[in-house]
Amino acid sequence: MNIEMLIDRMRGEKEWQSCVTHWEVIPAREAHYAPFPDKLHPDLIRLLQGQGITQLYTHQATAVEAALSGEHIVTVTPTASGKTLCYNLPVLHTILEDPSARALYIFPTKALAYDQMTELNRWIERLGRDIKGYTYDGDTPPTARQTIRQAGHIVVTNPDMLHQAILPHHTKWVKLFENLRYVVIDELHAYRGVFGSHFANVLRRLRRICRHYGSNPQFLCSSATIANPREFAEKLTGTTVRVVDNNGAPSGEKHFVFYNPPVVNASLGIRKSSLLEARNLAERLIKNDIQTIVFARSRVRVELLLTYLQQAMPKKNIRGYRGGYLPNQRREIERGLREGEIRGVVSTNALELGIDIGQLEACVMCGYPGTIASTWQQAGRAGRRHGKSLTFLVASSSPLDQYIIQHPEYFLRQTPEHALIHPDNLIILVNHIKCAAYELPFERGEQFGVAGTEEILNFLAEEGILHESGGRWYWMDQSFPATEISLRSAAQENFVIIDISVTGKPRVIGEVDRFSAPMLLHEEAIYLHEGVQYQVEKLDYEEKKAYVRQVNVDYYTDANLAVQLRVLEVEREEPVTGGTRSVGEVTVNALVTIFKKIKLGTHENIGSGPVRLPEEEMHTTAYWLTVDHPALQAWKQDDLQSGLVGLSHVLSHLAPLYLMCDPKDLGVVTQVKAVHSKKPTIFLYDKYPGGVGLSDKLYDLHETLLHLAREHVASCGCETGCPSCVGPAEEVGEQGKRKTLELLELMLEPSAAGSPFSR
Repeated sequence: MNIEMLIDRMRGEKEWQSCVTHWEVIPAREAHYAPFPDKLHPDLIRLLQGQGITQLYTHQATAVEAALSGEHIVTVTPTASGKTLCYNLPVLHTILEDPSARALYIFPTKALAYDQMTELNRWIERLGRDIKGYTYDGDTPPTARQTIRQAGHIVVTNPDMLHQAILPHHTKWVKLFENLRYVVIDELHAYRGVFGSHFANVLRRLRRICRHYGSNPQFLCSSATIANPREFAEKLTGTTVRVVDNNGAPSGEKHFVFYNPPVVNASLGIRKSSLLEARNLAERLIKNDIQTIVFARSRVRVELLLTYLQQAMPKKNIRGYRGGYLPNQRREIERGLREGEIRGVVSTNALELGIDIGQLEACVMCGYPGTIASTWQQAGRAGRRHGKSLTFLVASSSPLDQYIIQHPEYFLRQTPEHALIHPDNLIILVNHIKCAAYELPFERGEQFGVAGTEEILNFLAEEGILHESGGRWYWMDQSFPATEISLRSAAQENFVIIDISVTGKPRVIGEVDRFSAPMLLHEEAIYLHEGVQYQVEKLDYEEKKAYVRQVNVDYYTDANLAVQLRVLEVEREEPVTGGTRSVGEVTVNALVTIFKKIKLGTHENIGSGPVRLPEEEMHTTAYWLTVDHPALQAWKQDDLQSGLVGLSHVLSHLAPLYLMCDPKDLGVVTQVKAVHSKKPTIFLYDKYPGGVGLSDKLYDLHETLLHLAREHVASCGCETGCPSCVGPAEEVGEQGKRKTLELLELMLEPSAAGSPFSR
């Protein structure tokens, strides 16, 4: 059955349609063209015409014209709109005009860099000119590295490699840095949060080295749609940027279906599992031979969905794809998707970026991806320029998912979120100032991001890391600072997973970041990889190795995390209705306490066990709401606890509507008697050392969030509380929903005009 027939059949099924809260049809879009820019090199025009391209899309023509005029640009258009030409054409044009010119391409992942380099080499081959393009990453053989440094016109890399292997060894890259004309940054929106805060500092170091060698490169960036592309690109690159967003690319008709799993217990507000409903939808699509991508929010969910689909359709080629798979596995899966051999793939957001995986027809999202921008990116993986495509957003029971699924107009009409970074986070900044000092001495009066650079340099000199002499600061420590910083996380290194199923033949099957390891790799945990179950036999915490053995059991595991929080310093504070809002520095202690065994298929709890691992400590920033209303004097302790837990649940789940962050980027703690104030308090904290700006934004959004929370809880159909509003009754108690609403009324007394969305 083809996709058109399946769409027609599904639209006529009444029982199935009862779960659909909205079916949006986005009409096909015609292409809008513009002529080739006059300045463009004739060889490139001939090459394009040879490919059947007689004119450019409007955004491509604008971007190329601006780049050739010397402007820094960020092209902001949807998935599969041909953004690659916006930077490849100016780069190739400049190298054809001046063979000494160099370009540095930076992609957020090795997979994307590999994919783009393959495409670029095809162009270079067709041009028939002596232009050398190379990938420089951790997989590049040592024998090839010298050639790349000397002869590479275009060097394709990733932020980690630039940070650890190129900038600290800039003396080996003189030819690149002296002649660097362009820095290309693709998938700009991927550099938000802690990763982006690190990357902004890496780019500060890059520009500093370029100045040393006498070059001043142009930045050519591209991004999915975000609310603040100019501000974000300028903060990241430190330059003045022009936004190109006059999209001219065509697209096929897209069907976007909002699907809410059926309610199985109305009074408790419990719905059927989103994971099992996503499985049913994906199974129906793949059985009808519609090539489908399924996105899930976590690696555990990816592996569960993969297991279910492979068991249901053993003859269909269905694969998983996520971080932690080895590079060769990922390349093989990407190729299988492009060539159509693989009929279904279950992925984390690792396939959200623009890797070429061919012409998929359908997309199933198991849970809201967390941001409007990510949702459109994932939906954009299905359906390219022609033909219909079908996307399902299957809601989980979380308040964020339920808000989106019941307010599709919010998602469809709201602009995508602001991308947030905090490059001047003191922990991140000091680490990169160390790296910069290792690369080149600092001069008196030199500024690295902040006006207080000299204070930081003097502090590092007092610590014996730098040596100040004649108005310059020199590196004098024995260490190599770049190896001590992971750009991707607060942790410095990953845990390696070693399969010891075959005696005498251990093999590495994947890796996990340090903060996830206690949750996923504690002893007796079931670790899922490519649909295969492994039990963790030993976790060597010091050596960062987990030893696993293949098993066949009918359950998976999920660990519980206990969190304690202390206020270190209040940065901003203001009295508000019913209490106080604050933002400041906190310390968070997290300890994994027990794990649960959860049965496959039914997801019921069938056992538990203790976890004995060391506590992790982190200094970060938090926004907190202290409740101090006279009416609370009459409340029982249990009622206060119910109201606080319910309010913290709904606030922490709805906050990502305004923050371009994953819900997992925010932590939440409730204290009936806070350590610092002895008053009832809810804390929302950045789950990264030093914070990345989320807490500051929440402080500013205080009242808007409370209005949204009241509207959402009041409109929920459950009686006493459920996972879709204040949390399940067993967590918040029988009075949970009522007490949460009463608490919200106390906090919003003078401004009872309603939600910001209903005005």
